[in-house]
Amino acid sequence: MYTQKYMDDNQKMLRAILNGQNALKQELVSKIDRVDQKVDRLTDKVNSVGKNLTKRIDRLGKSLAYLEDDAPTREEINNLEEKVNKIDQKVTSVL
Repeated sequence: MYTQKYMDDNQKMLRAILNGQNALKQELVSKIDRVDQKVDRLTDKVNSVGKNLTKRIDRLGKSLAYLEDDAPTREEINNLEEKVNKIDQKVTSVL
């Protein structure tokens, strides 16, 4: 009888420990799930920021390329300088 009561007490204690561990496990799992959701949202935000920055950099690159296309080359500047000198000489000789 004493041994039976001792075993029942041990089983109750083990059940209490197991129930506590299960409750702790459930709490940890729910917290981990919430953290996972937050990480997923942050990943999405980082990805969207990366995409936006890439688009902006691409637009700036295109603008820069168009500006380079519009800018005169060294040869064009030299040719203009020669033309201006010729026109200057003509105007000076007429005056």
